[in-house]
Amino acid sequence: MSNSGRGRRLDDVATVTGAIETETRDFDRLFAANYTGLARVIWRVVGDGATAEELAAEAFWRLYRNPPASDQNLAGWLYRTGLRLALDHLKKQKRRMHYEGLAPAMRAGANPEEALAQSQEQARVRGVLAALKAEQTSLLVLRSVGHTLTEIAAILYLNPGSVGTLLARAEAAFREEYVNRYGER
Repeated sequence: MSNSGRGRRLDDVATVTGAIETETRDFDRLFAANYTGLARVIWRVVGDGATAEELAAEAFWRLYRNPPASDQNLAGWLYRTGLRLALDHLKKQKRRMHYEGLAPAMRAGANPEEALAQSQEQARVRGVLAALKAEQTSLLVLRSVGHTLTEIAAILYLNPGSVGTLLARAEAAFREEYVNRYGER
């Protein structure tokens, strides 16, 4: 009796193993048939071969890791996924370029003495900001990056009518603390 039970278990294991091998062969065939075409389509969108190959591989990884409910039109699923990945990549690049453009550009040809002086001044300003009240520091930093008074009010949950006064007080407190620490500029 135990032998017949073992035989059934082994048959079940063999069936499962056979199904996995079949799925692997099917996936390999799907990969071989579609990878080059998918990478070419993605390259049309992103314009970079290495990125296109990376995104095509990502599309196949997503298929392998999370296959769709139906095996119908897997190539179409791959192309849709690959194109969405390519478009997401373009959006990320655009966002990155935007934020990098907002960052202050490094001055070309700045000599070491100027760089040291700038670094020391930045350290002084950070020290003064650390000495102020948190609300004052928040006001000054938000204003320095270009937020309007209305935006600052919304970000800090302040009355919009009082932001200008609070900001003027924060600037006065900053000047006073800076002069106390480092003297006149």
